[in-house]
Amino acid sequence: MRHLGGMLAALFAIAMLAMPSIAAAAEHKLVLQISDNDADKMNTVMNVAANVSRLYSERGDMVDIKVVAFNAGLHMLRPDTSPVADRITNFVASMPNVHFQACDNTRQAMAKKSGKDVPIFEFAEVVPAGVVTIIELSENGYTIVRP
Repeated sequence: MRHLGGMLAALFAIAMLAMPSIAAAAEHKLVLQISDNDADKMNTVMNVAANVSRLYSERGDMVDIKVVAFNAGLHMLRPDTSPVADRITNFVASMPNVHFQACDNTRQAMAKKSGKDVPIFEFAEVVPAGVVTIIELSENGYTIVRP
């Protein structure tokens, strides 16, 4: 019994020493939704992503940010129609913790309507359905924001 008490005390001491490193490794998760073909909103999404990333970096925390584009917001991730093409290309290069996801349902609908393929920037991941992706990310602890 005495041996068990000593082991528990040792485990408690180890856990207390590990607490600062656990706090430093805290991960924050954010989803930014873009569903409008509006350059101001697209720029706002990138501004929010940059500000959140910078703040957590200054605190020593890690943050994972996903920008999910669907409906008319998919234009953000289309090199042929993006009103923020220059900025987003530079943005991606400087923000490795921000990931862009493009809705394939929207892409297919746009392709069908236009009768031609709809290109997506190479840095963007094509996901089956933007809204479903947002639901699943929410279920996995991401906070959803629609700037």
